[in-house]
Amino acid sequence: MLLRHLRRNDIDGDTLVQDITIQHSSAPRLLADIGGTNARFALEFEAHRFVAVVVLSCHAYADPKAAIVDYLNSEVVQRVWPGAIHHAAIAIANPVDGDVVSMTNNHWTFSTTALKQALALETLLVVNDFTALALALPHLESHERIQIGGGQAQENRVIGLIGPGTGLGVSGIIPCQEKWVPLCSEGGHTSFSPTNKTELALLEVIWQEFPHVSAERLISGMGLELLYRSLQTLKGVTQLETLSAAEISARASDVTCPVCTEAVSHFCGMLGTVAGNLALTLGATGGVYIGGGIVPKLGELFLASAFRQRFEAKGRFADYLAQIPTYLITAEYPAFLGVSALLNEHLAAQQPYTRDS
Repeated sequence: MLLRHLRRNDIDGDTLVQDITIQHSSAPRLLADIGGTNARFALEFEAHRFVAVVVLSCHAYADPKAAIVDYLNSEVVQRVWPGAIHHAAIAIANPVDGDVVSMTNNHWTFSTTALKQALALETLLVVNDFTALALALPHLESHERIQIGGGQAQENRVIGLIGPGTGLGVSGIIPCQEKWVPLCSEGGHTSFSPTNKTELALLEVIWQEFPHVSAERLISGMGLELLYRSLQTLKGVTQLETLSAAEISARASDVTCPVCTEAVSHFCGMLGTVAGNLALTLGATGGVYIGGGIVPKLGELFLASAFRQRFEAKGRFADYLAQIPTYLITAEYPAFLGVSALLNEHLAAQQPYTRDS
C-alpha cells in the first residue's frame, strides 16, 4: 500500500496539485478533459476524488499521446502513482464518430485504437466534452452552481446544457429509468438568428466575412473577438483594433472601453436567446446549465446582463420559460465527474454475470 501527501504548488505555471492525502493499493484511472486550448488531466483513486490535476497547453504538443505521456511521467504524477494505468476516459471538444478524431478547434488528429495501444491501456473511452459535462450535472453539489434568475427545476425531467469556450458546446441529459442518457449534439453550429436591429446590423457586417454565421461564430471566445471588431465597423472605426477575448472581458470589467462593454453585453444577451431556444427544443424543465470557460470569468458583468431576460423573451412562451431555472456551473473541473461516471458504467458492464446456485 502506498501513502503519499501532496502539497499545493505551481509547476511551470500550468499545474495545480490538490491538497490531499492519498492512501491506495490499486491503480487509479486516468481522466482527461481536452478542449481547443487546454488539456486537463487527473487521476481518480476513489469515486469523485480527483488528484494530481494538471492543465497543459494543447499547442505545446503534437498529439494527445505526447501530452498524456508527459503528464504521466511528470513529478506530480510519479509522486502519487509511479505504476501503470489500465483504464482511461477522455472528454474532447469535438464530435466523436468512429475511430479517428480530428479536432475542429485544435490541430490534434488521432486514432482512438492507436492511442489505446500506444498507452498500453485495457480501456480507453473517448467522448464529446459536452456529453461528459452533461453526465456530470446530476453529480454537482449545490455550491458548485449559481442560479441565475428564477424558476424551479422539476425532478426527473430533461436538463439542457450550453457553454461558450473556444467553441460553443450544446448537450443535455434525458432521464431513463435509473440512468441519465446524454445527447450527442452539435447545436452550437445551428444558424444564428438576430433578435433586434443592432444584432441584424452586426450580422450584415459579419456576413461579408462568413456566408454562414452559426451561434458558435458569435457565442464563443472567437465570437466575442468578432463581436468587438464588428461593433467597431458599425461605429465607423477605420483602424480596427484586434483584442483577445480575455482582453475584451478585462476592459469591460474595468469599464475602460465602452465598445468592449457593449460586446460583452451583446454576447450575454445572445447566449440567453440561444439557451432559451435550447430549453424550448428539449423541453428542459429540469433546468438549463451554463458551462464553458468564458462565462464564469465575466463575474458581475454576466450577473447584471440581459441573459435571463433574453432567455425568457419568447413571446407566448415567456411564462413557460420563466419556470425553468438557469444555473452557472462554478465547479472547477466538472467534466471529470462526467467521464468518471461514464467509465464506471462501462467497466460495470464488463463484469461477468454470476448467479447464486
